[in-house]
Amino acid sequence: QVHLQESGPGLVKPSLTVFLTCTVSGDHITSSNRYWSWIRQPPGKAMEWMGAIAYHGATYYNPSLRSRTSLARDTSKNQFMLQLDSVTPEDTAVYYCARRKETAPVAGIFSLDPSDYDSWGQGTQVTVSS
Repeated sequence: QVHLQESGPGLVKPSLTVFLTCTVSGDHITSSNRYWSWIRQPPGKAMEWMGAIAYHGATYYNPSLRSRTSLARDTSKNQFMLQLDSVTPEDTAVYYCARRKETAPVAGIFSLDPSDYDSWGQGTQVTVSS
């Protein structure tokens, strides 16, 4: 059974960079037709899809965050990472990593439809505050 676990700094000061890691067990991030996503939910707001990295390494970004976001992976550690630059208090949120279903259409990579995902991490709180 696949398990995803996010890790991050917890508290970060404005203007700095946040680095988040999702460690995967029970599956490999290079498994065919698997796409690995980052999604966040600010307090009192809707979830926001941030980006995804494909099994073959291609990356997909939310255009609204593209200038501040970078995705990467470490296949030897079975991890994928999110870097978010120049954070502000508006970036305060619970950040989740999630695995898309094999059958979920790639064209809908930015989808937040729960039926497109079959595994989620528990989430990690990131608070941006001075």
